[in-house]
Amino acid sequence: MELLKKTAIEQHKALVNKEISAQELVQASIDRIEKLDKTLGSFNSLTVESALKTAKEVDEKIAKNEEIPLLAGIPLALKDNMCAVGTKTTCSSKILENFVSPYDATIVEKLKQNFVPIMGKANLDEFAMGSSNENSAFNIVRNPYNLNKVPGGSSGGSAACVSSSEVTLSLGSDTGGSIRLPASFCGITGFKPTYGRVSRYGLIAFASSLDQIGPFGRSVEDVTALYEAIAGYDPKDSTSLNEEVGNISANLKTGAKGLKVGVIKELLADGVNEDVKLAIENAVKTYEALGAEIKEISLPLLEHSIGVYYIVATAEASSNLARFDGVKYGFRAQDCENLLDMYCKTRAQGFGPEVKRRIMLGTYALSSGYYDAYYKKAQQIRRLIAQDFARAFKEVDILVSPTCPTTAFDLNSKANNPLEMYLTDIATISSNLVGAPALSMPVGFDKDEMPIGLQIIGRNKDEMTLLQSAYALEQELGIYTKRPNI
Repeated sequence: MELLKKTAIEQHKALVNKEISAQELVQASIDRIEKLDKTLGSFNSLTVESALKTAKEVDEKIAKNEEIPLLAGIPLALKDNMCAVGTKTTCSSKILENFVSPYDATIVEKLKQNFVPIMGKANLDEFAMGSSNENSAFNIVRNPYNLNKVPGGSSGGSAACVSSSEVTLSLGSDTGGSIRLPASFCGITGFKPTYGRVSRYGLIAFASSLDQIGPFGRSVEDVTALYEAIAGYDPKDSTSLNEEVGNISANLKTGAKGLKVGVIKELLADGVNEDVKLAIENAVKTYEALGAEIKEISLPLLEHSIGVYYIVATAEASSNLARFDGVKYGFRAQDCENLLDMYCKTRAQGFGPEVKRRIMLGTYALSSGYYDAYYKKAQQIRRLIAQDFARAFKEVDILVSPTCPTTAFDLNSKANNPLEMYLTDIATISSNLVGAPALSMPVGFDKDEMPIGLQIIGRNKDEMTLLQSAYALEQELGIYTKRPNI
């Protein structure tokens, strides 16, 4: 059990030193999942046989004194909107409840090349639409720090299973904060790379110009290692960046001396929980003590990011989800009078309320007579927000803010108030709109012992500086070593 609580890097050392076998590590993960997951709801399905098979291959390599990849044998969970051949890929939706993927996503191919045991598919908000993981068609996910609180969404299952030590690593997708918000609420590190750094081939799309796959881990070192394993150019993804990622792991420990840190003024204003504000201010002071230069930065158009996001994202969702009609795959309604009736009944019965809400919003924004007023205008403001960020990065190396104005909230407390739920993403949305890399890391706890996350945003394609700065702060604070008592 104690080994399960260690970082991936520490587990790798234990494997190569033959202190433990990969099969023992994977079996410990299986036992932990069986013990906890009926309570937590982190997983939609498990793939333990293939995970044990991968672990056996790793043990055989170690026995022959062959060099193994850094993450070989380390238990990992995959968000259930990423395709892995022969496994169910449901997006936590009734409409895909029995869909079995006929191919591997590019990131899954890369995990297999690195001999990473995939333990199963993690629960999420249906089609990645939500901030609390209460929108799953199968099960809500609970926060390992307090079972009456949400884990954040949409990658709540991916975050909860790492936080609770069911697995060591996981992958999520981030469209407007869906990696960073759960990482903040569950007290772990979550990283959204620059748009295009990680292939989206095999990721079931929500909003194609915003979606990005990224890693969860217990430390900055862990997420850096997993990011390097899955990043890189992919000709099967037309938005993939054809540029070198670089060896970030070898250059993490540069410190923060001379680093220029911009504190986003608008995200530390009224409405931020007092405990959250104090933790962020302490993190900024720690940067200063490490030799960084601190500067307040204003992003005046940030207030429009929520409005822009919920037009762009819903419009793209409306288009992407049109394919789920009961014809080729997935759920099909019965007792239909004709083709149109089948379309209508299939979508009415197959989609949950939040997905229907966003499809209707997006269809409206794209409809004749409203396209220019809504979607076109939103894209214009999106460009202006990007210009705000470009100006800020002429003055600083990174931008920091709270990941969320609050810590994890109670289950069902915002379920009937969509607007209040949408505002949860106020700090995270903008980096998706501009494609910038962003990370959430734990920097403290509130009075109820719930984790507080700091968000760090970097320049586009400059993951190196972002991860170096996060590592320096993490090592100084030491909070990343804490685990929930579950």
